[in-house]
Amino acid sequence: MLEEFRVPLAITAGAGFGLGCLLLWYAVTRHPDTTAGATPGKRAMSSRTSRRRGQQALIGLLVFVVVLVVTRWVVLAIVLGVLVAFWDRAFGGARHEREAIGRIEGLAGWIEALRDTIAGAVGLEQAIPATAVNAAPSIRPSLNLLVDRLRVREPLPDALMKFSEDLDDPSADLVVAALILNARLRGPGLRDVLTALAASARDELDVRRRVESSRRSTRRSVQVVVGVIVGVAALLVLFNRAYVEPYGTLQGQLVLAGVLGVFGLSVLWLRRLSGVAEPERFLITPGMARPDA
Repeated sequence: MLEEFRVPLAITAGAGFGLGCLLLWYAVTRHPDTTAGATPGKRAMSSRTSRRRGQQALIGLLVFVVVLVVTRWVVLAIVLGVLVAFWDRAFGGARHEREAIGRIEGLAGWIEALRDTIAGAVGLEQAIPATAVNAAPSIRPSLNLLVDRLRVREPLPDALMKFSEDLDDPSADLVVAALILNARLRGPGLRDVLTALAASARDELDVRRRVESSRRSTRRSVQVVVGVIVGVAALLVLFNRAYVEPYGTLQGQLVLAGVLGVFGLSVLWLRRLSGVAEPERFLITPGMARPDA
C-alpha cells in the first residue's frame, strides 16, 4: 500500500518544496512599503487591496493542493492555482470600469453642486464642506478627508493636491487643477469653469457607459469560454480518467503545459481587447508614492 502512494507523495513533497522556495524568495526580495508618503485614503485603499489579494493567494494555494492531490498533475495544479490567485487581474476589468464610471458620475454631480453653491457668493473653503455632505458614495470618503484637512487649517492648494491623490483619477485632476488655480489666484470665472467641467464630465460619462456596454459582451464571452473549458476538463478528470491518463506522464505534462500556455495567452489577449486605456494623470506630487492599485 505504501508503494501506491509513493509517487503522489513525492510529487506533493516536491511541489511543497518549490512553493516554499518561492515564498522564501518573495520574503527576501519583496519591495519595501511604498505607502509611507501616501495620503490616508491611498493607504486605506492599498491596505484593502493587499488583504483582498492575500485572501485570493490563500485560496489559490488551497486550489493548487486540492488539484494536485486529486489529479497528480503538477502543471494543471499550478495553472489553476495561479488562475484563482490572480482572478481579479485577469477578469476584474468590469469591476474596475464600474468603479471608474461611478467616480466620474459622482464627480460630475459634486462639480454641479459646488458650482451652484459658489453662485450664492460663498467662498471655496465654505462651499466644499457644504457640498461634501450630499456627495455620491464613490467620492464621499475622499471629500470627507478633504474637509478634515481644511478643518485643521491645512492650506487649500495642498489639501486639494492630496484630494486628487485620494481619487487617483485623470478626470478628477482637471477639476482639482481648476480649483487649485482659483485658490491661489482668487480670480473670477470659477463658476463658468465648473460649468464647462461638469459638461465635460457628463460627456465622458456617456462615452464610458457606451464603451462599457459594448465590451460587456466580450468579457462575458471570455468568462463563459473559461468556465466551459475548466468544467469539461474537471468532468473528464473526475469521471473519465482513462481518457486523460496520457497527461499523467512527463511527455503529457509538457504537452499540457503548452496547451495551457496557448490558452492563457488567448485569455490575456481577450482581456486586453475588453479593457479601456485610461489617460495618465498629470497632478502627481513628486515626493508622494503611488502604490499599485
